[in-house]
Amino acid sequence: MARLAGHLVVCVSGLLVILSLGCLPLRVSGMGLPRPPPNVNFTIGVEGVVWCKTCRYAGYVKSKDASPLQNAAALLRCRRGKWALSVWGATDARGYFLIQTGMQVVPFTSKDCRVYVQRSPARGCGVILQPDRKKGSPLKFLKFVPLPDGLQARYSAGDFVFGPQDPKKC
Repeated sequence: MARLAGHLVVCVSGLLVILSLGCLPLRVSGMGLPRPPPNVNFTIGVEGVVWCKTCRYAGYVKSKDASPLQNAAALLRCRRGKWALSVWGATDARGYFLIQTGMQVVPFTSKDCRVYVQRSPARGCGVILQPDRKKGSPLKFLKFVPLPDGLQARYSAGDFVFGPQDPKKC
């Protein structure tokens, strides 16, 4: 009987701990991400990759049937009312670009911004296949990146794909 009473006390006290933990307020937003502290400096970073479809340049990736394009100019353009912002970046040897903004993005949201790659740096691969040159690519949120002076919201612009005018002339 004493043994049963001891187990009952342990079970009831364990239940009280679980119930009390369940009543604690959580500090998270509706999106499942932690709420940033007030007065945090936000900047944005946008990344993407520029490819040449079917041509076999340095770094060719067989599974994509594409080669990364180095030195392609990528443009982040944000517009809202009378406000506008343009920030340029360039791709590395892997075709990857990262455009980082300063604090001047405060009046903009991700829906106000798009990324464009107007031209391919490779003559033989000059036709843009995706996304549409005039529409550009929207931003897709990836994660928050801590910086020494605040937080950066990191977005993806996805892949930009160029192709040759004539696939036989790569």
